[in-house]
Amino acid sequence: MGRGSAPFRKLYVQANGELGPRASPWISMLPTVHNVDSFSYNADLVPRGRPYDTESWAWLLDDRWKGRVALVSDPAIGPMDAALAAQAVGLATFDEIGNMTLREIDALIDVLIRKKRAGHFRGFWSSPAESERLMETGAVVLESMWSPAVTVLRGKGMPIVEASPREGYRAWHGGLCISAHAERRVRDAAYDYMNWWLSGWAGAVMARQGYYISVPKRVKPHLSAEEWDFWYEGRVAEVDMRGPSGEVIARKGEARNGGSYWRRVGNIAVWNSAMDEHNYLVRRWNEFLSA
Repeated sequence: MGRGSAPFRKLYVQANGELGPRASPWISMLPTVHNVDSFSYNADLVPRGRPYDTESWAWLLDDRWKGRVALVSDPAIGPMDAALAAQAVGLATFDEIGNMTLREIDALIDVLIRKKRAGHFRGFWSSPAESERLMETGAVVLESMWSPAVTVLRGKGMPIVEASPREGYRAWHGGLCISAHAERRVRDAAYDYMNWWLSGWAGAVMARQGYYISVPKRVKPHLSAEEWDFWYEGRVAEVDMRGPSGEVIARKGEARNGGSYWRRVGNIAVWNSAMDEHNYLVRRWNEFLSA
């Protein structure tokens, strides 16, 4: 289930107005797209690891890659990747990695500032396109990276590998909400839009860039048998796999690193979370970025 704000922990509106896991007539959102993230690396330059065995978040702080590492700059996501790396390498520990204390935040940022001043990080990206450029130009060989960026680079023939860390993934889940001010035709249109997202076609498009939707059984009819086997079952591709734009992103005979959907989501270390000390984390993260 992982630490942090797993969807089931925030799905239902409780009697006191807070969000929690106890079933109620009201939900906080309609769950839609989700995935598990980690980091990616160029297998031509970084020796390929074994999923869930030798691949580790510690690689992000490994001195072997000094000056060739990048992190996502987002203050709610970047610290999570960095915390998993610092914990994996033994430079920090966290009682609840999805809700760090002030002391834990300070310890993490102090570690990162020391690494940054020593020249460990090449850059910080704020959009998937930036992460693509960093990897494609050779500026970095290993970085925080999301599945759509991996899809683009693999479509260009680069041997980019999404790591499956032995410590577990950082997971995320998105959803849709309707404003309380929506009425009549507007509200009906909003429900139609939400239903469309779960009808199958959108989920198939998401699958071709490595993402998943909350009702996979509706996705299956919109994927070929080979696509379903590759993306959801984790099997070796029986034909070349194409991304959402038609580019080949996996050749016949390849399998997705990390295996099936169920194996991937069964190895979650922490979910994206808004911590109690989020404001303090943002201030300290910005100190790190500007150090």
